[in-house]
Amino acid sequence: MGSIKLEKVEKWFGDLQVIKGIDLDIADGELVIFVGPSGCGKSTLLRMISGLEETSRGKIFLDDLDVTDRLPSERQLSMVFQSYALYPHMTVGENMGFGLKTAGASKAQIVEKVDAAAAILKLEDFLDRRPKALSGGQRQRVAIGRAIVREPKGFLFDEPLSNLDAALRVEMRFEIAKLHHDLQTTMIYVTHDQVEAMTLADKIVVLRAGEIMQVGTPRTLYESPDNLFVAQFIGSPKMNVFDCTTEGDTFRLAGQGSGHFAPHAAGRNAVKLGIRPEHITLTEAGEGHCTGTVEVSEYLGSDFFLYVTCENLGTLTVRMPGAAADPRGQTVGLRFEEGHIHFFDDADLTIRT
Repeated sequence: MGSIKLEKVEKWFGDLQVIKGIDLDIADGELVIFVGPSGCGKSTLLRMISGLEETSRGKIFLDDLDVTDRLPSERQLSMVFQSYALYPHMTVGENMGFGLKTAGASKAQIVEKVDAAAAILKLEDFLDRRPKALSGGQRQRVAIGRAIVREPKGFLFDEPLSNLDAALRVEMRFEIAKLHHDLQTTMIYVTHDQVEAMTLADKIVVLRAGEIMQVGTPRTLYESPDNLFVAQFIGSPKMNVFDCTTEGDTFRLAGQGSGHFAPHAAGRNAVKLGIRPEHITLTEAGEGHCTGTVEVSEYLGSDFFLYVTCENLGTLTVRMPGAAADPRGQTVGLRFEEGHIHFFDDADLTIRT
């Protein structure tokens, strides 16, 4: 078992509060990702769970046991850092088994557990090599293997892929997803990269300025954001947002057209309208919800990203199939898929838990 629960957890550095009353339940076996911009408190919160950072107020539970004041070594959690932190003079096998050796495990136990972890991570052929002979991805797998051999109740990952190049990050995302599937162990993963969060997580915790903005599955956060911050943070390219007014079931954009929205959203006192790039289609100029000029187009093979400047609205991002003709320089109409429009009132614009 490896369930983790936070109750009104706070962290203060003198008079500065960086974690502001976090309540969170993480079920046994879940892969939960803390995501947010730099300085939002995600790494601090992870270090508090591990015991590397003292908890100022509140309680942390592991399997219903209060571990708030326990040492890191007493929490049965293994942490994988951004830095591999491997001993250069030791082999891969010695690095992976070092924690067990210092804990007094027998040589036979160490060999058995290191071999098992190496098989999971496909490191069997590298056990006699030293870290300098490994690639960045292989070194990170060794660091993960060092955590696996301890057989913890949970794994804590602190931006483990940030030192890797783009190709290796994709490879390691696959490795971590497969590892979670194979081990079925609780994992908490910190990243500022929302693509990592969307592709890996069972549940995402979006943080801003030490507060939780929303908790949910990747699909829930993408399709039903609770507030403007989540709406624009989750999704790449980010959601287009404009000023608007609403009356009944009709919305109007500043200096542009109007349209209708779904009945479930009717009656809201919206001040902002959001629409994702893939939910906008091109029409003839003067038709649709607004009109603008395609200033820039980016061809990415499977997709075209268009940047359309509309009077009074600014620049919109539109996602089109890559097979479409390039409309750069043209004046076009933009039609929103009205079933996919998001509305935000004044409360949705503020930081709140």
